[in-house]
Amino acid sequence: MLQSSLHPENFSHHYVTFNGLRLHFVAEGTPGAPLVVLLHGFPEFWYSWRHQIKPLADAGYYVVAVDQRGYNLSDKGGPYDVFTLSDDIAGYIEALGYSQAAAVIGHDWGGVVTWVFAARYLEMVQRVAVCNVPHPSTLTRTIREQYWPQIIKSWYMFFFQIPWLPEQMLSANNFQALSNALTVDTPGMVSIEEIDSFKQAWRQPMALTAMIGWYRALFQTRNLTGQLLTVKRPALLIWGDNDFALTTQTAEWSRDYIPGLRINYIRGGSHWIQQEHPAEVNQCLLDFLQSKSS
Repeated sequence: MLQSSLHPENFSHHYVTFNGLRLHFVAEGTPGAPLVVLLHGFPEFWYSWRHQIKPLADAGYYVVAVDQRGYNLSDKGGPYDVFTLSDDIAGYIEALGYSQAAAVIGHDWGGVVTWVFAARYLEMVQRVAVCNVPHPSTLTRTIREQYWPQIIKSWYMFFFQIPWLPEQMLSANNFQALSNALTVDTPGMVSIEEIDSFKQAWRQPMALTAMIGWYRALFQTRNLTGQLLTVKRPALLIWGDNDFALTTQTAEWSRDYIPGLRINYIRGGSHWIQQEHPAEVNQCLLDFLQSKSS
């Protein structure tokens, strides 16, 4: 059943400037309330959290959904390695007047940034939740152990290393490939009007090159394994097990890098789980945020 469309204009828009970048975010709730930061993935922007922002704010949180660097209305300036991207989240939190977030929640690439941020900035976050992306150390493990089911699913990451061609293909026919990526596995769940909002983000000058730049930087990034990336905060992984890009095995491997990791599987759910099953994801998040576990 199609969810009612939520337009970007239905949210409150803001900007912050730090480290020479002007970055965009939307916010709901009362400033000063416990802070929840939402991090989108590829090829999305803050809008991928449209079904979560207001319910989390209604539960008493100050909810900030960011456009990460290179995306939508945020500046298009590298570098795009995961360590710099995690530094940005610390910058957001401080710019908002907080020393610690109640939670950082990410999906896809936003989930990778969430894991790295939580490992590097332990004192700046109380707990973390991620939708459909494993801990980044599983990528190195996939290659080291030649785990072919995941290597095959990751073919596009290798394609994105080619200069300029990916941008040309993704923008062709009014961004048909990117539109299909968001809708093929979620029939009836993302409206035409909502896809138009994504297209507006993709049309921003230099946006596609910046977005793909995250993948190009990943292949040049070292030190994605080891104790320094161990996540030592209460952590939840919400996982749609019909993910076209990621195997469930990588979710299970994440337990090796996140002690006490809780995994909530949503059977039949796709990679775009928070847009496809918003009510179930919202309940998982609220149960986790309001739990007494440590």
